[in-house]
Amino acid sequence: MQFPADVILNWLSLYLWSFMRISGLLMVMVPFGSRAVPARVRLLLAVTISYTVVPMLPPVHGIELFSLRSFLIIAQQLLIGFAIGFITQLVMQTFVLAGQVIAMQTSLGFASMVDPTNGQNSPVVGQFYLLLATLVFLSLNGHLELIRLITMSFKTLPIGEIGFSSLDYKMIAIWFSQLFYAALAMTIAAIVAMLLINLAFGVMTRAAPQLNIFSIGFAVSMLFGLFILWLTIGNFLAHFEHQWRAGRTLACSLLKISC
Repeated sequence: MQFPADVILNWLSLYLWSFMRISGLLMVMVPFGSRAVPARVRLLLAVTISYTVVPMLPPVHGIELFSLRSFLIIAQQLLIGFAIGFITQLVMQTFVLAGQVIAMQTSLGFASMVDPTNGQNSPVVGQFYLLLATLVFLSLNGHLELIRLITMSFKTLPIGEIGFSSLDYKMIAIWFSQLFYAALAMTIAAIVAMLLINLAFGVMTRAAPQLNIFSIGFAVSMLFGLFILWLTIGNFLAHFEHQWRAGRTLACSLLKISC
């Protein structure tokens, strides 16, 4: 059996372009975008998923593999994958930010460790929230849902056609601004509680200076911080489901998929 050169080049083009979109997603998406996941694992997953997707794609005619337009399509496919994977990072960073705010308010910010995602030091509370959010994300099959959406996007956003519009980028920017609102909504109870505790310390110190309350204030703040953390952790799942639902809706809107 012989295959013409144009058929082989067309198949290679489809495979390369679909591979770029899927690999862009896996390079950024939680948890595959973490430094803890080897690059070979991401590469193998992208190759495997692309191999299963290519037979379902319609052929793209009139575009040579080694042309300027082909390289522009490669950049476009990478951008689509990056944008969808970036949504999961925004969801996770909401909880990292919430953990950092709680750590700063409860004197737990001195306990820090290296964040494996960016290599920077961050409070342990933020890392705890990140780990918990990642486990919940995996338990809800969020990674499988995003892989399903990215494969469906080849029908709604075909290769070679217009990708994201300026309105889509505006939606991502608006949703990014809501990250701080969501983090504040998670931590408002802890902030108010610690404010009242510090106010009580101030009143006690003012009423009885000889007690020297502030000498034990640091340790007491840490104990109250752990107690408040234990009380507020019960609403973690509800906050995550709300954020993930909003992120999934945004991904569907960007990919022109009805969810």
